[in-house]
Formats: sequence, C-alpha cells, structure tokens
Amino acid sequence: MKSNGKATVGILLALSFLATACGSDGGDSAAGSCEVGQVDGDLALYNWAEYIDEEQLDEFAAEYGISATMDTYESNEVLQPKIAAGNSGYDVIVPSDYMVGILIAGEHVQALNKDLIPNLSNVSPDFANPSYDPDGSYAVPYQWGYTGIAVDTEVVGTDFPRSWDIVFSDFAADYSGRITLLDDPRETLGAALKSLGYSLNTTDQSQLDEAQALVSEYKDNLAAFNTDSGDELITSGETAIAHGYSGDMFTQFLETDDPSRYVFFVPEEGGTRWIDNMAIPFDAPHPCTAHTFINWLLDGEQGAALSNWNYYGTPNSASIDLLDEELNAFLTDPTVLTGGQETLESIIDTGDFETNYADAFSRAKG
Repeated sequence: MKSNGKATVGILLALSFLATACGSDGGDSAAGSCEVGQVDGDLALYNWAEYIDEEQLDEFAAEYGISATMDTYESNEVLQPKIAAGNSGYDVIVPSDYMVGILIAGEHVQALNKDLIPNLSNVSPDFANPSYDPDGSYAVPYQWGYTGIAVDTEVVGTDFPRSWDIVFSDFAADYSGRITLLDDPRETLGAALKSLGYSLNTTDQSQLDEAQALVSEYKDNLAAFNTDSGDELITSGETAIAHGYSGDMFTQFLETDDPSRYVFFVPEEGGTRWIDNMAIPFDAPHPCTAHTFINWLLDGEQGAALSNWNYYGTPNSASIDLLDEELNAFLTDPTVLTGGQETLESIIDTGDFETNYADAFSRAKG
C-alpha cells in the first residue's frame, strides 16, 4: 500500500459495497479485439501520489504518440467508490492487495487479456498467484514495501523502543505534537492491533475495540493523522517520529544533507508488507492503451526506472540487477525488520467487517 497516501472515506466505502457495478460482469476482458502494443486513445492513470516519475509517463506517451495524464488519491478507500460508481474515465488504477479482492468481488475491474501482456513473464514467482487474485486474472503487481516508523535521531536519540511503544506508550509524551500516524484505518488500527499482539486482519470486535481505544488514548500526542506529507514533515524538522511507508521515507531521507540522521524500521511486534497492483476499471475507456501501458511498465528497464525513482521494491525479476545499490541495501537491511519476516502480515479483505474498521477509526480520531 503505498501511499504516498491513505485517508479514509468510511461512509462512502460502506455505501459503495452495496452498489452494483455497471456495464461489466468482470469475467471478460474488454480488450478482446486489441493487439499487442496497440493504443486506442490517451492514457488516464489513477495512482498514489509520488509513485511514478511523470517523466516516465511522458516517455510512454511519446513512444506511442498519445498523451498520458495522472490523478492521485490518498487511500484505497478513496479509490474504491470512485471506480465502483462507474464513468471514472480512468484506464489504469493501482489498488493495494486487499482492495484488489474487493474490486474483483464487486465486478469493478475487468479480467486482463494476458495475451496483450507478454512481459508478464518478468513477474517474479514470489508475486504470482496471490491470495487476493489467485490466478492473476485481474491485477499485475506494481511495487511492494513495508509500513513502519521513521525516527529523527537528532531529536529522539538512538535509545528508543524498536516497538510500537514508540507511539503507543508514555514514551510518546516526550514528543507530543511531533508525531504523525497514517490517516488510514487499516494501517493505523493495524499498528495498534500488532502492538497489542493481535493480527492486523482481526475480525474480533473486542480486539478491534482495544485497538481503537489505544489509538484514542495516545492521539493527543500527534501533530496529525497524515499520509501525504508525513515523510516531508519529519525531514523538515516539524516532527520527530512518523508512521509511514518504506519508499516514501527512504527517498525523503536521501534528499537531506545527512540521511544517516534518520532511521526507518518495522517494529518488533510486526507490521504490514503490502503489494500494490495495476488493474483496469470495468469501464475503462481505452482498454487497449491500458494493456499496452501495463506491458510497457513490466519491461525490465522500465520496472527498474520505476523503483529507482520511488525506492520501493520491484516484483519484476528482470529489473533486480538494474536497481540502485542504495535501494538494494535498504531492501535487504536486516535492521529494518526488527522482528523478522515472520512478524509481517499483508492486509486482507475482511468482507463486511471492513466497515467496522472504518467506523472504529473514525471514533478513534474523535
């Protein structure tokens, strides 16, 4: 889940679950008459902020003689109702793992015509056939990363808890007004759930109530619930502790005079490992262009260019040897996963319980 953004629109999400998709049964690709490399109009991309270099989009557009535009969103919960309502005008979207499952269930994305995406062969086996799209029929992995905590050691020092206690304990009081948590129900309540020793995918209401209470108890220490600029706030000195996404934080650190001043880690109790994906809305106006763009971005050089710009992990096996050394070092740094790989979870669709998360987060924020 990248964000570079994630807020929630809980009421809209709840209502949109009741909506019926218009114009597609989700089972057939609308690109049946397309050919490999064909475009049938301009590309309209709906993506997380700061997740692809606009110069890379311009390169695609120039190569195919079209224009390419991009709008951005802050969360999966903002993306979903817009796509479900139909007539969004977007050709390609970038939902996170659990949201892919929701979009498939709602028939809001179309089946891919894999014949038009020969570069699917570049996707690493580790990312093939995920639980949210078992046959890879509707989505193609885009990027992956972790959600964790960034710390300004010039302010906090190096003697701080490598756990969620850094934001959910009395330790946080010393940095009141200088902490941000993500404005995202699944991520922030998930952090609280991991802090309490629970799964971030719980459907136990009593556990969710405990997580809600924990966030509510310590919210007064926050500068804000912030997704879009939490990385910038910490490097500008306005905050000292920030909940956020690995690539966002690392790229922001590299833009400072002293990147070593900042630390990013996934707390020892565990956190989120997420996969964002490319998918095509059920009523995409230019399905041929959409397939061509997905195939183009799965090229080894293009996949590497994407990761070397946003500093997230690539699911593209043809891109691995082309990644920057600094990025490879960050992705393989054992100090990032303080509790080890086994403490990580991917957010999954909890079905009707999703609205419980949205409601609990709204109550926690007050």
